[in-house]
Amino acid sequence: MSLNAELRAFYDSRQQQIPADIRAVMNRAGRELADSGQADRALAVGATAPGFSLPSASGKTVALRELLADGPVVLTFYRGAWCPYCNIALRSLQQHHDAISARGARLVAVSPQIPDESLILAEKHDLAFDVLSDLGSDTAKQYGLAFDLPDDLAATYDKLGFDLRRVNADHPRTLPLPATYVIDRDGTIHWAFAATDYTTRAEPADILAALDTLG
Repeated sequence: MSLNAELRAFYDSRQQQIPADIRAVMNRAGRELADSGQADRALAVGATAPGFSLPSASGKTVALRELLADGPVVLTFYRGAWCPYCNIALRSLQQHHDAISARGARLVAVSPQIPDESLILAEKHDLAFDVLSDLGSDTAKQYGLAFDLPDDLAATYDKLGFDLRRVNADHPRTLPLPATYVIDRDGTIHWAFAATDYTTRAEPADILAALDTLG
């Protein structure tokens, strides 16, 4: 099963468990985000990937410049450990981690959550790649991915117990679009995926295909 088929199956099963009023808030916020043009503002193929230096779950600092010195980078942005769609996507990337590494590339994941939350996530899913903390979503902003949750959706997330104020270090309203980039060693974005729909993600097979086309 492809990643997005798995995500769609999860979405369909989950809809039956979510109260109608909460579904309405989520669906309206999703439509508004899609209509905002946010995805069109995300960096695309041919752009220079903004540099970053971010703390990892293990406490070290990871810089894009240093990663690129060893080869291409697969950079994926996700919303946080509280998001079940993100967890499914990260588990799928872990399943393809060896194939990514075999192509000489380094996989890193970035979210706005604090390092402690990233560590819990990495240990829970046995992630072999670095999970980085982009507090305040400053890096996501540079990639054109950051957006603010509308009031009613933020309140809904609070009711659901996601506690984004704590896990995002007092930046509860700002999240990144789900996005994945294949960055060539010279810092150029070679392949890109960004979507306003958090229930869809970059297919690992497409990431591998993009890596195969690097010179």
